Amino acid sequence: MTFAIHGIAVARGIAIGRAVMAASSHLEVTHYLIEPDQVAREIERVRKGRLAVIEELQRLRGDLGVDAPQELEPLLDVHLMLVQDDMLSSGVRQLISERLYNAEWALTAQLELLCRQFDEMDDEYLRERKGDLEQVVERVLRHMRGVSSPVAAPVSTPPGGQAGQHDWVADERDAPMVLIANDLSPADMLQFKQSVFAGFVTAVGGKTSHTAIVARSMDIPAVVGARTASQLIRADDWVIIDGDAGEVIVDPSPILLEEYRFKQRQMRLERERLSRLRDTPSITLDGERVELLANIEQPGDGPAAVKAGAVGVGLFRTEFLFMGRSGKVPDEEEQYRAYREALEGMQGMPVTIRTLDVGADKPLDKAQPKDYYLNPALGLRAIRFSLADPDMFRTQLRAILRAAAHGPVQLLFPMLAHVSEIKQTLALVEQASQELRERQVPQGLVKLGAMIEIPAAALTVRTFLKYFDFLSIGTNDLIQYTLAIDRADEAVSQLYDPFHPAVLRLVAEVIQAANAAGKDVCVCGEMAGDTAMTRLLLGLGLRSFSMQPAQILAIKQQVLRADTRRLVGWAQQVVDAENPADLLES
Repeated sequence: MTFAIHGIAVARGIAIGRAVMAASSHLEVTHYLIEPDQVAREIERVRKGRLAVIEELQRLRGDLGVDAPQELEPLLDVHLMLVQDDMLSSGVRQLISERLYNAEWALTAQLELLCRQFDEMDDEYLRERKGDLEQVVERVLRHMRGVSSPVAAPVSTPPGGQAGQHDWVADERDAPMVLIANDLSPADMLQFKQSVFAGFVTAVGGKTSHTAIVARSMDIPAVVGARTASQLIRADDWVIIDGDAGEVIVDPSPILLEEYRFKQRQMRLERERLSRLRDTPSITLDGERVELLANIEQPGDGPAAVKAGAVGVGLFRTEFLFMGRSGKVPDEEEQYRAYREALEGMQGMPVTIRTLDVGADKPLDKAQPKDYYLNPALGLRAIRFSLADPDMFRTQLRAILRAAAHGPVQLLFPMLAHVSEIKQTLALVEQASQELRERQVPQGLVKLGAMIEIPAAALTVRTFLKYFDFLSIGTNDLIQYTLAIDRADEAVSQLYDPFHPAVLRLVAEVIQAANAAGKDVCVCGEMAGDTAMTRLLLGLGLRSFSMQPAQILAIKQQVLRADTRRLVGWAQQVVDAENPADLLES
């Protein structure tokens, strides 16, 4: 019987194949009290388990080939950091020593305690790191109990045999395979080659989980957060993974199967057609040149952006250099090397580097109790955080200025709202530059820009234009703050609406003001990579889009088909409409 399971769409495309079931990543753990003279033995068991995981992760990291997705190395580093974190090991030792828990019980009890702390974090990215911690602990438990990885190479069942959890049974021996799992860690995903599975489904995970990141980097259709997948899907079931709709169709009828195979062929042809646009200049029908830039998170992301057809980086999110380090801030030299690597990877094309954008709920803020800030989204985050720690801020500024000696750099400041913040920020830039001059360290000239992501900034945009060379509209936060919607809160996330008239009017006002002042303006949020928004943004006068590299060619196609002269009047009608989405769909 055909049925569908719904999850979260994280990697586009359609995969069709027979289901291979990965063993559940959750192990049964026994709970018992030990004798005082057994404490040292139990602590040693945990220590050996941790060392085995550290050795395994380091080996996997060292064995990464040149063709491995570039995201995997930093993901393995995160797991290494977590398994070596003293908060995990010290808590386990304490539970064994003081409460006389057995080793497995102590390990899972400490995991629950740390997971509750992750759950209380406001930031979606950090909340989803809880899954990485669970994967690390499960790996330690597996080594303690001699259990193999949840991802095993599928094998054929002998004639008359019965399919087990790791067995592969198929009438069609060449049929593609799709993996069904509770969760997959980056290390687990290295256990099979990219070509083995056509796609995968996990019961847990979100859009920014490491599983999702790897899926996108490998260009594998995937659905995560499909809670009942492991229970409802059986080994060798035919499965369709619709990575666009976030849907998993099990035991499809022949008609439905053929329909999705047709869609699959159409998508393949469309990708091939789009790939031909890579070297085509991004110019509209009426001769308007449009800049298509890439958003990157890691210094090594540059080559992939160039390969995707980006003409520069519109947003380098530097906070990923600071995260997952137990609060230890990278020094000036480490940051300088990272920024220089990003510039060199872009082969002389411009790179816009955004200064640190962390909040009160993120790892850098160790000084305050976790409940100090009642609403971290409105608290000490982004530029406010940097201005509160000028020494750290100047360190980052010096590193960026030094990197600018190796290529064109634009320096972008997040979440500015007040003139006093603008003046303080610019003064610290000058101070950092002066410190480099005194040290006789080479530095480059940089353009200075402000992110417009708070309604107050959008409404006072003309003031911002007096102080900055360019503007970048961060639509993700602008929508969130305009509508008072936490997009990570499932109870209200359906109200997060990029087509809301208030949002569109703020975006339109910023673009118009920047163009009138002769200053560059870019959109770097999700709106930039949404093909449904391209014609509207072009009609409003936008000529610079920054997005995930995988979105560039689809946006370029929209640009090449557009005549901006005909879009101007229509775009204004959309902005003025009571329900703009109706006009966008027409």
